[in-house]
Amino acid sequence: MLTAIIKKELLQLRRDPRLVGLIVVMPLIMLILFGVALKLEPQNVKMAYVDGDQSVFSNLIKTGLWSDGYFDLYEVKGKEQIIEEIRSGRAKAGLYIDNTLSLLLTENRQPHIIFYVDGTMPSLTTAMKYHSKNATSDQVTGDMYFSDPDAENVVIAPEPLVMDTVVLFNPDEKETWFFLPGVIGVLIMQIALILTGISVVREREKKTLEQLLVTPVSKSTFIVGKIIPYIIIALLDFYFILGAGWAMFELPQPSSHALLFLLALVYVAVMISLGLLISLIAKTQQQAMFIAIFIIVPSILLSGFIFPLEAIPGTVRLISSVIPFTYFVEIIRGLLVKHTQFVDLLPAYLALSGFVVVFVGASILKFRKTL
Repeated sequence: MLTAIIKKELLQLRRDPRLVGLIVVMPLIMLILFGVALKLEPQNVKMAYVDGDQSVFSNLIKTGLWSDGYFDLYEVKGKEQIIEEIRSGRAKAGLYIDNTLSLLLTENRQPHIIFYVDGTMPSLTTAMKYHSKNATSDQVTGDMYFSDPDAENVVIAPEPLVMDTVVLFNPDEKETWFFLPGVIGVLIMQIALILTGISVVREREKKTLEQLLVTPVSKSTFIVGKIIPYIIIALLDFYFILGAGWAMFELPQPSSHALLFLLALVYVAVMISLGLLISLIAKTQQQAMFIAIFIIVPSILLSGFIFPLEAIPGTVRLISSVIPFTYFVEIIRGLLVKHTQFVDLLPAYLALSGFVVVFVGASILKFRKTL
């Protein structure tokens, strides 16, 4: 009897080759993808700098930061612009060198330079602070001397300058401020994909889909009607989870509640429409669940939610650009932690809106083709 049941289950699996393919192919793809993509140590981290001194000494400092390949320096016009570059996400760090550097060095008065660092991702913040020490290393400061043809070269001082580190946006480097905004998106993704992903499949398996199709309702109306109830449910869930985060973990308030609602609405619409597309592609609920997992896991690991995008190789980073969760993470951290301006977040909002159009359109086309 036991043997018969085992044979029956194996035969049932053989009759569902798409599910067998997902079981074999999905882990292999993820193994290769994550083996290539996941690196904890980024390279070429963008650093905005202002060099008011424009001297040999300031060049030594910049060379020290640039030499090991960790920072990629580019010049901006002022201290305020450094902060805005970091707030917008175009840079992760900043360096400010005052125009009095050479003068103070000649008087052995130990000038201060300022190192700005984005505190949004504490693990990356720690790494950037570690690499910033290259600016004041012995190799750099040992070359700081004045050459006089009538006297010996005079080294300025054993420690000629001081670097002041300023952690922006999350000065206490709270891990909850980094993780929890993204966790909200992960939870909504799971709820939306799984809840919606089995909706049409369930109706097909229960033979209730045919009853809907004989009604005069158009296919686009059917798709939109399927999406709207789940959007409302997921929106309520979004604010329930976020409210719990405010109450229990003291998450910061957003720079704009209107922009936060817009984010919630667009992101929920993306996930619900994607879940519906999965439901139309899959033939069984098992297939729908596997496809949802195949989307959720890369979204978590390749979106910047856990690992910095700067650590992902450029070719693989293209995958991050087609993951909706990447843009959600950018926007919600910008609104809650960095208070980023809307103009800097607009490309991410437009990307999410584009995903809605693509997924809804694909769902309508797939539904028509399937029938």
